[in-house]
Amino acid sequence: MTDFTRHTADTAPTAAKPILEGAQKALGFVPNLYATMAEAPSLLSAYAQLGELLNKSSFSATELQVVLMTNNRLNGCDYCMAAHTTISQGSGVPADVIEALRTGTPIADSKLEALRQFAVTVNETRGWPIQADLDAFFAAGYAQQQVLEVILGTAFKVLSNYTNHVATTPLDAAFQPNAWTPADARKAA
Repeated sequence: MTDFTRHTADTAPTAAKPILEGAQKALGFVPNLYATMAEAPSLLSAYAQLGELLNKSSFSATELQVVLMTNNRLNGCDYCMAAHTTISQGSGVPADVIEALRTGTPIADSKLEALRQFAVTVNETRGWPIQADLDAFFAAGYAQQQVLEVILGTAFKVLSNYTNHVATTPLDAAFQPNAWTPADARKAA
């Protein structure tokens, strides 16, 4: 497999430097995902901008992680599952919700479960939900805006999940306590 370059702020292409410097300042380190994406500054910029837009969505921190972690699990991204577990813990997502997302099991909260199921549907049908899927999502209390925001979250995860797949991005030390493999989800099934 190709060994992809992981950049620092010093080695990154000029357009990627401010994003890496911002990550270093905000997190105290540059995540390996960002360091890898820096090789293609447009990808890193798109990922950072989509992340900012997602944080402005109508979803709560917990709802947002339901969408993102569901896609991470379905796409088998061990890096992003570990990272988003850490992010979820820091954002106050309940432990039982995090565990359900890591294992692909139902969430006890019916509204969050409806969101998880809809995110599964969008991912697995490649954006072709049937009317019954939409009706179930709406019946849970969501609206058209959230349908479209699930699509945004799914697109965001394609960027990171696929990058991690092709680059075999190593897990950062900060995320090691929450390491995950696709087999973890299979054990719970």
